[in-house]
Amino acid sequence: MADDSAFGTDLAPAAHGDSHHAYITDKANYQARLKRIEGQVRGISRMVDEEQYCIDILTQVAALNKALERVALGLLDDHLRHCVVGAARLGGPGSEIKIKEASDAIARLVRS
Repeated sequence: MADDSAFGTDLAPAAHGDSHHAYITDKANYQARLKRIEGQVRGISRMVDEEQYCIDILTQVAALNKALERVALGLLDDHLRHCVVGAARLGGPGSEIKIKEASDAIARLVRS
């Protein structure tokens, strides 16, 4: 992901039968980001409980959505760079499967 330097990417191709996922090299970063997101959700819940102003809550929901989107885009980038590129280098039906998975994931992200 070009504009999110918090996540590096491993450009090594995935070997056939590779047991780890592309994000594994950035697992700590993803975990830290997800913990911050959990905190944001708890904060929004607290805001509703305290009956805070609607626009303030909506602002926090928008920030939460953006944070989740950054995680999703980082995972997608890792998948494309590692899993899809690796499968394409190996060729065969596995490459078509990885491309279809990536296309389907992109479609789900666009719809959400």
